[in-house]
This record gives sequence, C-alpha cells and structure tokens, in this order.
Amino acid sequence: MLVLHYTGMQDAKSAITRLCDAKAKVSAHYVIDEAGQVFALVAEESRAWHAGIAHWRGVTDINNISIGIEIVNGGHDFGLHEFPHAQISAVIKLCQDILQRHDISPANIVGHNEIAPNRKLDPGEKFPWEKLARSGIGIWPEPKSQTTIIDLDEAKTCLQAIGYDVQNNDISGEPEHCLLSEFQRRYRPQQVDGLLDQQTSSLLRQIADLTNRHKTD
Repeated sequence: MLVLHYTGMQDAKSAITRLCDAKAKVSAHYVIDEAGQVFALVAEESRAWHAGIAHWRGVTDINNISIGIEIVNGGHDFGLHEFPHAQISAVIKLCQDILQRHDISPANIVGHNEIAPNRKLDPGEKFPWEKLARSGIGIWPEPKSQTTIIDLDEAKTCLQAIGYDVQNNDISGEPEHCLLSEFQRRYRPQQVDGLLDQQTSSLLRQIADLTNRHKTD
C-alpha cells in the first residue's frame, strides 16, 4: 500500500524532528516539504510507524505492508492551506518512482483519513487527488450523470468493496469522521457533509466498480 499524510505541524523542521525522535514513536518513509524537497527517513523495505490503528480491505497491520509519505502542511489545526505546485510535483514524481519499484494496486493508494476514518482527516480536502490520478497514481471517477440515491445497505456494500472498515465506523452522520465524509473528502472535496445524496451515490458506485476492476487486473 501507499499511504499519504499531511504532517499537521507548522513547518518541515518540526515535522522531521518529531519523526526522527524515538520517544515520539512515529515515523514515515518520506517527508516532502513545501518547496518540493524530499527527505528519505526510513528505507522502503523497512517498517515505518505512520498508520497507527487502521484498516483497509480487511488488513489491520497497515504499517507492515505500506510506504508512508508525509507531506508538509499544517493541516486542519493550522488552517489547511493549499499544497504548493512544487510540492505536489515532487509528490507525483516520488509516487511514480515507488510504483515502479513496487506492485501497488491503484486501489491501495489511500489517504490516512480513509484507513483511520474515526480519528484522521489527512491529507485533507485540499489535496489534489485528481491530479495524482491523472498521473497514474490512484483512482479517480470520470464525470457521469447522477444516479438515484442508493440506500444505506448499498452504500455499505460499496464502501466495503472499496476498502473501508464498515464494521467499526459509522456510515453517515456527523460531517467529520463518518465513512461517507471521508469518502467525500477524497472524491468530492468541494462538499464534505456525510450525506448520502445523488452525487455521492454515483461516486460510490463508480469507485466500487473501479476497485473491483483493479482486483482482477
């Protein structure tokens, strides 16, 4: 897997200092600062402690099967500013390099919020997932006409097919941390409300279908 984070700290120096502090008990394979400089902190073949308590497609030991990239951004606690062009260009190049070295399905390129939806929001709704997908990194839906609103049972089936932990998280509800909100934060970042409307229904069906296709590729 490939897991993308924001650092949630005020600057790169603070983030790297914390990630290199054994007492903090957190680490990541890479850090990318706002100017696009890449810092390699942990070898890709080694385990880094970036995912925490997490779940994706039935796997709970995400740290053991993933590469973690921390992208310097203050996050929601510091206003969640836009990611600079140079930074995103570096993210894309690094991800492309990683994908050449490792057989990672597009369906297993995720945000921290997707694998830990009850406690994480990163990399946040301003992260340009569509731009990454256009560069061969991850999944993105094509524009389609909206469908009828699906019921919660079908939404649950779609979310589970995509990889979300539907057993231990609320499907809908409060705008933060329910599964629909975290799905929207990835695929409909302009409106994160946790509601099962027509557009969200259409997106759920599309992403579930794309995920299933990648499983058989």
